[in-house]
Amino acid sequence: MFPTHRPPRPRLTGRIMLYALADIFGLTCVALGGAWFAIGKGAILASFPGSTAEAVAAIVGGAAVMVWAVARILRELALQGPEMQTKYDAYLAARHPDKVRPTDDGR
Repeated sequence: MFPTHRPPRPRLTGRIMLYALADIFGLTCVALGGAWFAIGKGAILASFPGSTAEAVAAIVGGAAVMVWAVARILRELALQGPEMQTKYDAYLAARHPDKVRPTDDGR
């Protein structure tokens, strides 16, 4: 079902997708705030941000959301670590038997 000519990759779960959408929202907030500083008015929404305080709040809030979302994505990927290690060991055994790592019992 899956091609075995490449190393295994993490699964895209619903949580990872939701955190990625939150990351995109944060990036959009940063872009809106930054655009206000660049051109003096809202780039996408004409009325937002309308002042320096709103632009700073958009940038700081967007950056905070981005950091939070990336941390959650990394946590979800770390939870897949044991599963990915097993898949990678199977991949190495099938495709690169000379590079197989020794097991805990020394073999």
